[in-house]
Amino acid sequence: MTFKIKKLETDKEIKAVAALAEEIWTEHYTPLIGAAQTEYMIRVFQSPERIKNDIKEKNYNYFAAFLEGGGEQAAYLALCPDERGVFISKIYVKKEYRRRGIAKMLVAFSLDFSKKEIRASNLKSAASKKDRPCLWLTVNKGNSGSIEFYKKEGFEIEKEAVTDIGQHFFMDDYIMALYFDAGE
Repeated sequence: MTFKIKKLETDKEIKAVAALAEEIWTEHYTPLIGAAQTEYMIRVFQSPERIKNDIKEKNYNYFAAFLEGGGEQAAYLALCPDERGVFISKIYVKKEYRRRGIAKMLVAFSLDFSKKEIRASNLKSAASKKDRPCLWLTVNKGNSGSIEFYKKEGFEIEKEAVTDIGQHFFMDDYIMALYFDAGE
């Protein structure tokens, strides 16, 4: 089974990813954070309007992983270059496609994207180990499977972060980073 990654560009593609986000989040996060917070986060952070705004106003790049030939979306990813390197804002895989190498493929894609972005911008990372850029993300502390996956991919837990996201909801996360040399 092979997959291809495509950058999202059209309203139709954005709506399809928002629908995929709702499916993945409802299935995966309801047991971790509860139905009310899951529904709130889908509405606030995963809606088509939010995705469009992230792309237009905040320099985010959204991608979807498609099953080669069939066209079904299996996963999605959002990357945002910043002063540290590149933030993986979103990396989610549909349940039936987990443990098939898609997340590993998306991390490798993210690392390649990061190196290209850094070389293109001549960005000097001010907030990383030994002035090296990093690929970084936040992950819910209760999401043990994802935490172990990221560790296997070379990410390290840097610190804990509790973030007020409104409506009396909080994200209780680890911030994890993978440091690299942009010229590699």
